[in-house]
Amino acid sequence: MVGVSPDPLGALQKFRAKNNLPFVLLSDPDHLVAETYGVWGEKKMYGKSFMGIVRSHFVIDEFGKIVDAQRKVSPTESVALAVKTLTT
Repeated sequence: MVGVSPDPLGALQKFRAKNNLPFVLLSDPDHLVAETYGVWGEKKMYGKSFMGIVRSHFVIDEFGKIVDAQRKVSPTESVALAVKTLTT
């Protein structure tokens, strides 16, 4: 499992350690990966619009094929969804 975020590498390392995450977090400050997967987009909060990551989840098989894609998924749901996809 790999997580991708536009946050700087140092911040991601601290976040991973603080939350004891068992997977790698990659920094995507220019959002090239996010844009490729279509998850960099307009968000709204408190009536204001801004660009950011639309939390999403992808399961990619050993051949590089996307076998599951979910948009607007919470981080806690993502692991359960991945396990379900991989075990069915």
